[in-house]
Formats: sequence, structure tokens, C-alpha cells
Amino acid sequence: MPFVMIGVALTFGIFLMRLFQLQIIRGDEYQIRSERNSVRTVRLEAARGEILDRERRLVASTRPAFGVEVIPNELHAPQRTYDALGELLGREVLDLQGVVGSPGGRRRFQPIALATDLSYEERARVESHRYALPGVFTTIRPRRYYEAGESAAHLLGFIGEIGAEQLGTRRFADYRAGEIVGKSGLEYVLESHLRGRAGGRNTIVDVAGREMEVLDEVRAVRGGTAVLTLDRELQAVAEQALATSTEGETRTGAVVAMDVKTGDLLALVSLPAFDPNSFAGGIDSKTWQALRDDPLEPLLNRAITGQYPPGSTYKAVVAAAALEEGLITPEEKIYCPGSFRLGRRTYRCWKRAGHGWVDLQRSLVESCDVYYYQAGLRLGVDRIAFFARAFSLGRLTGIPIPNEQPGLVPTTAWKERRFGEPWHKGETVSTSIGQGYNLMTPIQLAVIYAAIANGGALVEPRVVRRLETKDGALVREYPPVFRGTVPVRPENLQLVRDAMEGVVSAPNGTGSRARVPGVRVAGKTGTAQVVRLKDDDAEEVEIRREHRDHAWFVAYAPVEAPEIVVAVLVEHGGHGGATAGPVAQAVLAHYFASKVSDETVPVLERSAAVETVSVGGGDASH
Repeated sequence: MPFVMIGVALTFGIFLMRLFQLQIIRGDEYQIRSERNSVRTVRLEAARGEILDRERRLVASTRPAFGVEVIPNELHAPQRTYDALGELLGREVLDLQGVVGSPGGRRRFQPIALATDLSYEERARVESHRYALPGVFTTIRPRRYYEAGESAAHLLGFIGEIGAEQLGTRRFADYRAGEIVGKSGLEYVLESHLRGRAGGRNTIVDVAGREMEVLDEVRAVRGGTAVLTLDRELQAVAEQALATSTEGETRTGAVVAMDVKTGDLLALVSLPAFDPNSFAGGIDSKTWQALRDDPLEPLLNRAITGQYPPGSTYKAVVAAAALEEGLITPEEKIYCPGSFRLGRRTYRCWKRAGHGWVDLQRSLVESCDVYYYQAGLRLGVDRIAFFARAFSLGRLTGIPIPNEQPGLVPTTAWKERRFGEPWHKGETVSTSIGQGYNLMTPIQLAVIYAAIANGGALVEPRVVRRLETKDGALVREYPPVFRGTVPVRPENLQLVRDAMEGVVSAPNGTGSRARVPGVRVAGKTGTAQVVRLKDDDAEEVEIRREHRDHAWFVAYAPVEAPEIVVAVLVEHGGHGGATAGPVAQAVLAHYFASKVSDETVPVLERSAAVETVSVGGGDASH
């Protein structure tokens, strides 16, 4: 009898210990598991808002992405499950196990994504075997899709998972870990408008994790729509024209096409580019490292961040300044023997034989360096700087894209602060033709020549025309912004404009390859020196690529009523007229194609005229 009592007591003791373990020690775990076996709450991600071009053509949208997720605590036979998924998805089993790891605590009950963008065939294979895979389920989530791949990548930007340093900041106060946010470009700038509002769904599931019934659901709300100033077709034409190289080399550079009256950006190109679709589902470390380590820097937005000597495109600013100050007249002629002597140094003109007697018109048409050496010395570097800043150089243009750079306008005070040295007249000579310390971005060049073309108004580049709800109701409109006028009288600007038409149309103009049949085009070539060459250096084609000059060309049209300005930079492209000119021509030809008569449309092709140039060894630029 005592043995029976002891046996009963032990039995009850074991039951009590087990009850204590289940209720107290592992109570939370089993409560969660019980709830998981009955009701599962699923977060419904919101689709990001659409981005449209000026004609309301899709630029960025959202598409469904099929994925596979697992809840670790619901995997009845983890190894068998991983083996099966590896075969169904064509993935390495060890990779799948590495993604899940060994989560503890509440993480065991949270879904972990194993694949985020399955094909229909992959999803079908998983679905057909789900009955034998407890803890595995498929998902459909919205995924950002950029309609034209790399096109306008630097303008649009890319998205990614919110960073730990962003969580908790004022801007991201209502975000949670794992959410997708804009990381650069317009995706970053318009994040709050494009984001959308997430929803949720409660479903009854069985012990195998299969959904049996939907209890309730709050639908996700797509983000708002953004209508840009961008012309998707013109953007593609500009990208193709810049990328095309007769030498078979990879082109790097930028193109900016802008409305001269409103500042609307019609195209913003930076090459090489990247495909923002690579970031939409989370970029892998190997691809990210390749982009960061690429010596051609595909992530760099050269249109607003790249800073380069402006070369002879700067001569229009110097000409306007000298006219306004009364230091030159349109009729005055300066003799160009092919070089200019200052002290012990000789500064060459790009045309070694010289231009002879040159007036204002011819100085711009043929881009005579000697003329501007002397005009610049008459002005002095500080007066040149005054007018350069008045044309918006040395400051941000106001384009609402992060990381814009201001360029550099040198002055005597700047050099004293920077180097602790006085300014020398020889440096003014170099500055006068856009060399020396001068630095400018392609977007700044577009703004300068838009002001020249429109009569002096400085327009701020506009990227977004309007923001709308997902249903098309107006949220906000962005009117053109004007930042003042240049301090140059209309008659002096007209003299500069007249000369720049000759740059393209005159037989001796350096920009003849930018001609568009049926359209009057004005422009200016520029060749910005990268390294200083000796007199006996070889011709440009024999110089290493990284030592070749940068090629500039900027044009606006039509001359009689300007509408569009196009600024082109080809890094290490050599001569501006020969390399950058045809790019601008292609953009202008496409823009005006619908406005030219049927008889002239078939001949909208690049001019075969070739600019005759010479490689300068001093600070020559044309």
C-alpha cells in the first residue's frame, strides 16, 4: 500500500512539473503557437506611386512579385523542407538554410523570405507541393518596376530597405524595420508622396500553416502619382546619341535638355548608368560591390555632380561681360597671330596659324583664344567672376535632386584663402577661355545658355510638374521658378546670340555638325583641357584616353524664338564640335521632327561637315 501511494504521488508530481513547464516556463511560446495555428496576421505592402513623363507615359510603376517565405517554428521537418525547396527553386540548400539561420525568441514565429521574385513556373511548383511543406507559404508583394531599365536612372534614383540610422529620425518616424524607401534621386525626394499606406489581413490557418479563411482585411493604398517634366522619348534619344562612339569606346558624359523659358528638364542623361530594377528587390552584395568598384563610376550623376573646366563655352560669358563693361565693341578687331605673349610665357591659340584680325562675331564663330586672352585681361579675374556668378556659376542651380555641386568661380580673394598666394595675370589668361581653376557642371551650362537664349532670365531647373493622388486628383503643382536676370543689357546679349548662330551656320563655324535642316540653331563648342601638353606632343588620337580633353557643346533653337537648350559633355571626347556637337544635333533633330515639314523630315541627319582643329599645348580651348 505505501508503494502505491508513493507511485500515485510521483505520478501527480510529474504531471504538476509538466504543467508548470507548459503553463509557466513555455507558456508564451505555446500561446503564440496556438494563435498561429488559428489566426495569422499578414501585412499587405502598399505599391509605390507611379511616375509619369510629361506626356503621362509610364516611367516607373509597380508589378506583382511572387515570393516564398517560411515560419521557422512551423517547419515540422526543417532539413526535408530545405531539400525540397532547393529542388523546387533551383537553389543551394545551404544558401536557404543560411538565410533562415537559427532564429530565437519571437523571430521563430515571424516569416522569413527565401525568394522574392519567382517566375510563374517556380511559384507553381512550390504551390503544388505546399500540402507537404508545413511552414512554407507563397506571397505576392508589389515590386518597383522601371519601364525603360537604365534610362533616366540618375534622375529617378533607386529604392532599398530603410537603414538603421534612418529609423527613429523625424523624416522616418512612422516607418518600421524592413520597409522599402527611396534612396536616391526622385525616389528619395518624393518618398512621402510615393510611399503609399500598408494594409493587413487576418486569416484562419490550419496546423500546417495553410490559409483556410479570411477573417478581415484592410486593403493597402497605393502611393500618389508624380508627373515629371521629362520627355521619355527624348531621354532615350539623348542616351543613344551620347553612347554612340565611332571609335568603339565606352562613352562617359552627360546631356541636359531644358526648356529655355520654364526650366523644364526634358532630358537628363549621365553615362554610364545603372539599372534601378536591380535594387527593387534588394540588391545582392556582389552586384553592389561591382557598381561601387567600377572605375567608370556608373552611380555618379555627371549631369549635376560632375565638375569640369568649361572650356570655350565660357567665352560667351566673357564676351557679354566685356561688352557690358564697355571694354570691347562689336567692331573692334584684335590681331591673332596664333599665340599671345605675356611676360615670359607664350599662350597659344588653338589655331596655330592664327586667325588674323578678329572682331566679336568672328571671335565666337571661330572660337579665337587670343581674342579672349586680351578681353579677359581687360576685365580682370574679379570682374569676370562677378558676371560668371551673375549667370549662376559657382552656386547651385536649384534642381531638386540631392548631391548637386556648385562648381568653382576663382577670384583673387579665393586664391589667397585657398593657397595663401596672390593672383597672377597669367591665371586670368587661362580663366578667360574657361581653363585654370574654373569648374562647371553640365546643368549649370544649360542654365547659362537658357538665360542667353531667353533674353537674360535665370530659370531654375524644374523636374516635377505636378503631384496627384492615385486617382489623378491634384495634390500640388510646381510652377516655373525664376531666380533673377543677368546684369547684361538686351542689346549686348543680342550681339552674343547673333555670333552664336554663326557658330553653327557659318561655313567657318566650329559647331557645324549641330545643324538641323529647317531649324536655325545657335551654339558654342568647348574643349576643356585635362592635362597640359608639350608643343611636341602627338595628335589627340595617340594620347591615352584619360589624358584627352573633355568635349563640350551647348546649343539652343530655334534662334528666332528659342524653346530648347541642349548641353552636352563627353568626357575625354576630344574636340567639342566633332564629338559633342553630333549628340546635340540628334537631340534637337528629334525634338523638332514633328515641327518640320514632311519634305525636310527625311533629311534630319547629322551634317557631314568636319571641324578642322589642332591640339593645343598651352591653355588653348575651342
